[in-house]
Amino acid sequence: MIVVLAVLALASVLVPFLARYMGGRVFFVASAVALGGFIHTLALSPAVLTSVADAPVERLSWIPQLQLTLDLRMDALSWLLTLIVTGIGALVLLYCGTYFRPTDPTVGRFAAVLLAFVGAMYGLVVADDVYLLFVMWEATSVFSYLLIGHYTNRRASRGAALEALITTTVGGLVMLVGLVILAVQAGSSSIPVILTETPSGALTTTAIFLVLVGALSKSAIVPLHFWLPGAMAAPTPVSAYLHAAAMVKAGVFLVLRLAPAFADVPGWRLALVALGVATMVLGGWAALRQTDLKLLLAYGTVSQLGFLVVISGYGTRDTALAAAALLLAHALFKSGLFLIVGIIDVEAGTRDLRALTGLGRRMPVVAGIAALLLASMAGVPPLFGFVAKEAVLHGLLVAAAPADGAGDPVALAALIGVVLGSTLTVAYALRFFWGAFRTKPGVMALADDVRARPSMTVASAVLATASLALGPLAALAHRGLREVAALAPARPRAYEYELALWHGVGLELGLSILTIAGGIGMFLARTRVERLQARLATGVDASDAYWRTMSGVDRIANRVTTLTQRGSLPFYLAVILSVFVLGTGAALVFTDTWPTDVRLWDTPAQVAVGAVMIGAAIAATRAEKRFAALIVVGVTGFGMTAIFAMGGAPDLAITQALVEIVTLIAFVLVLRRLPARLGDRHGSTHKLLRAIIGISVGVVMALVALVASASRTAEPISAAWPALSRVIGHGANVVNVALVDLRAWDTMGELAVVIAAATGVASLLFLRGRTDSLPRVPRAELERTVRDRLARDARGSQRSAWILAGPTLDPRNRSILLEVVVRLTFHAVIVLSLYLLFAGHNLPGGGFAGGLVAGLALVARYLAGGRYELGAAAPFSAGALLGSGILIATGYALAPLFVGAEVMTSTYFEGHLWLLGDVEFVTSTIFDIGVYLVVVGLVLDVLRSLGAEVDRQGRGGQALTVGGDASAPLGASEGAR
Repeated sequence: MIVVLAVLALASVLVPFLARYMGGRVFFVASAVALGGFIHTLALSPAVLTSVADAPVERLSWIPQLQLTLDLRMDALSWLLTLIVTGIGALVLLYCGTYFRPTDPTVGRFAAVLLAFVGAMYGLVVADDVYLLFVMWEATSVFSYLLIGHYTNRRASRGAALEALITTTVGGLVMLVGLVILAVQAGSSSIPVILTETPSGALTTTAIFLVLVGALSKSAIVPLHFWLPGAMAAPTPVSAYLHAAAMVKAGVFLVLRLAPAFADVPGWRLALVALGVATMVLGGWAALRQTDLKLLLAYGTVSQLGFLVVISGYGTRDTALAAAALLLAHALFKSGLFLIVGIIDVEAGTRDLRALTGLGRRMPVVAGIAALLLASMAGVPPLFGFVAKEAVLHGLLVAAAPADGAGDPVALAALIGVVLGSTLTVAYALRFFWGAFRTKPGVMALADDVRARPSMTVASAVLATASLALGPLAALAHRGLREVAALAPARPRAYEYELALWHGVGLELGLSILTIAGGIGMFLARTRVERLQARLATGVDASDAYWRTMSGVDRIANRVTTLTQRGSLPFYLAVILSVFVLGTGAALVFTDTWPTDVRLWDTPAQVAVGAVMIGAAIAATRAEKRFAALIVVGVTGFGMTAIFAMGGAPDLAITQALVEIVTLIAFVLVLRRLPARLGDRHGSTHKLLRAIIGISVGVVMALVALVASASRTAEPISAAWPALSRVIGHGANVVNVALVDLRAWDTMGELAVVIAAATGVASLLFLRGRTDSLPRVPRAELERTVRDRLARDARGSQRSAWILAGPTLDPRNRSILLEVVVRLTFHAVIVLSLYLLFAGHNLPGGGFAGGLVAGLALVARYLAGGRYELGAAAPFSAGALLGSGILIATGYALAPLFVGAEVMTSTYFEGHLWLLGDVEFVTSTIFDIGVYLVVVGLVLDVLRSLGAEVDRQGRGGQALTVGGDASAPLGASEGAR
């Protein structure tokens, strides 16, 4: 099963690429993949149908520490649904090969999504864990959204896709809450354990009804039925598969799965019977007034889903058997009928039954296939639909009037509703055949070339043949379906009911004849029925209510956005900080873990540093220029560096200092594009309120620190880190070993955040397209520029080219002292960064600190020579550094898997090397190298974005000049100097 699921997933990824070469024929490849799943399921039949307890189970361990596994189980119910999902899926994909034009550019995407949906449904029905079931459940909603909205240029398709997605996804989220409660109550997320333990109580009852919300939304049960008719905007193959055979069966499947264990939960039967009967009757009644054949079948599907919910949820052995039979029968006849509609639509160009006439003579084969499928839907012998309906009637009759006399009024109500709904089913089945194939007087004849292609009829013919064959072979079907009912409790009766075409003359047969006769009567009196429907029309439409609700939500959202998203950063900060103060302050009020002994400082030096930091913070609020404000804010950061250093944390001190320097430089680069002075109104409004918020945040944070220090009751895990660093990480620097070994997963996540931040900064600055190459200064052109400058220098003064891009600068902006310092120190700083990288495992340093030092070296080159100098210093793209860093880190994380170890496992090597002596290498250093490259890439990206790109935009994208000469080919830089 795991292999089948993996093959379906892989095939769905490869199909779009195959479509580039195969066109529409790619559907045949996709059909073969689904057929493979069908054959695999058939091969498992002996093991599945032998015993309920010995069903094939496969388990793939995912995260053992969290007890997360991929558990798949193929029991009789899963076997039935899997055959439907893969078998009908293969036929529908085969049908798509003739339905779509071979040159349609969207066939690859459509085939891939449809095959992915087959895989999601397969995973859903074989899932043996509630969380895996939920993941697959939501996957079907996502794929159905893509399939319904296949015609992206049509507003109706997009709206219908969104309607289906929201309805089923919201229902699924409600269901998740119920599943979590059931898993907690049972002490396991395993479905068999939950069904075996059968937890009870008010909380379990609540959980069951939450699960039913998801099931009923997926199966389009009233009042959540409106999305299914709207989904008819999808291509017809989507309707034939998702909305007849697969997706809408998911809710019925879940009800049938839970019914044996939870059918006696208070309100279960009453709710399902009431909603199911209402859905069956309302859907059938609506189908009788449809003029679009596809909508007629859609409302008929809603009706049939109500029928399925009624019988699936009752929870006895006979009703479970009947539900399994009806599930199979419905999948066969309804998917086949949708395929027939697709043939009519493609060949005749319309689905309006008022415009169709004479198709019975022009498409006799199609008409014959449709007649068989409609007869099965109406429950006419000898079709399998008749066998399933007889089983339903028998199951409800036994429940309503059992041998012991303890009848159930709910079963009686269900029986009455089923008879009424089945009568409507016969009526709209006749309406479909009459509307599609009857020659109607007064209707313009269709074109002479309207004929059905034989290739399009294959899939529907197979489904019709199966419906016809399973009727006389009902005993064979019973062998495959009886295990579905094995877990449901049996009611007292004289014999064990079995599926059969003929059970003799009885009340079930009488009710079947009554429904057929009543349906024929309604069809013959269709004019009167139409008038009655017109008089009873209320104008209330569930779909309109949905769209009015969504419009209201949009209006409320717009209003809230208008009030809150006003473009004011002070307002946003005030809201965030106020919520923090109120929420956290309320929690502090009710806490009782206050410290009994508070030590305000360790040394007087800490008090002095703290006073400086407080003074700088206050000065920042009084600054009138942006640069001054930036400097005093930086003082608080360097104050933290001093606090860390005095606290015995050199790694933190080094990192804090480097981060503060890089941050200050980044701010300076940004400030070049802003006015020097702060706005006249800065800080002049709501001074008292701002002061109160600021002071409150500081007080709350101080209290949080105090409470946190007193709340610890267990020995902190960090106390063992020095020993773990030696034993596990083979390093003396606890901080660095923790980053690259003990908690390397956290660092991996932080690397991803760093890359996202770099990409975000760049996306804000690069206006038309991001190029990863900085300008280079060709050597020959540089020499010519130097000679020209010397020749033009009237005063005879000469400035040496200490750096490569020096001659490109305006003499007024050059600093020879800065160029000399950068020239002499750049390589030494790079070497220092590498030393910090490799020494960090045992001494202060590491990949993060080393990367920041290397980044500062690049900053110095940019400050001295601008963007041309940065291009010369970094002859590679920032994206390459970022990508290489995360690739190295990921490779280090995954490499242990290839030798049978866990992810992120590190080891070390010791040896003696000539000249170097005894050497020890820890493999986590490889991870640190990845960190180093990511940090360097981030700094380079910031310099390119906030520095070089801002320079370029400042000149309007034009080449900058040499020495103020606009005709010169090279550009001087506005690098921050």
